[in-house]
Amino acid sequence: MKIKSKKSIFLSAALTLGMSALTGQAMAATPVHNIVLVHGAWVNGNGWKPVYDILVKDGYHVSVAEHPLTSFGDDVTAVKRIVDMQDGPTILVGHSYGGAIITDVGNDSKVVGLVYIAAHALDQGETEVANGKLFPNAISKTNDVKKTADGFLYLDLARYPADFAADLPLKQAQFEANAQELTAASVFNSPAGQPAWKTKPSWYAVATSDHIINPDLERMYAKRAHSHTIEVQGASHSVYESHPKEVAALIEQAATHAVP
Repeated sequence: MKIKSKKSIFLSAALTLGMSALTGQAMAATPVHNIVLVHGAWVNGNGWKPVYDILVKDGYHVSVAEHPLTSFGDDVTAVKRIVDMQDGPTILVGHSYGGAIITDVGNDSKVVGLVYIAAHALDQGETEVANGKLFPNAISKTNDVKKTADGFLYLDLARYPADFAADLPLKQAQFEANAQELTAASVFNSPAGQPAWKTKPSWYAVATSDHIINPDLERMYAKRAHSHTIEVQGASHSVYESHPKEVAALIEQAATHAVP
């Protein structure tokens, strides 16, 4: 039997280690395949269609979470259910109130990156209502937010286009006004738990003409979370619909740079 020399054993081990290192680098450079999109208040998942189409065309596996907007707990559970269905590392994307949801669900081990699209990135104990008082939005002095007898909020139908979707075609904005998902008032006063953005990388798109969330509040969220940030000039709160290319590009940046 031929016995290998110490030198050949050393060279073989070095080659194996080198190949392992190269394989690890290749894996780290591989984009995350799974993306979960989370809508905010007063809308549903259909608004993600333009972004969804771009991401799917570019080869991503995209899921749109439809949560009920009945309570913060219900919404977190619904989104967590979709994350559980993913087959590996996942980028979690939230718009508006959806940001509060992904901040919680993002603690899941499958989530490797968070993307906030004109969204709330709350710190522990914070609420959207309290932060909104620190940074009042453009509709804070109006009576555009209405409330049903059983505690659900919605935007005035006539004002919805100007408030929520000023940069969308009027007919589209009017349809969305009449198709809006009423949202439990309690979700806006639900204190946040441990935020995932403190331990995981994040990306943020500021909508500079947002009437629902003050753009300065969005900037504060992004700066505090050390998010990779873009500003979409002239964008309304419906930035994910009116500027899908910019939003999709930011999501793909997260998928490329988040390390599984």
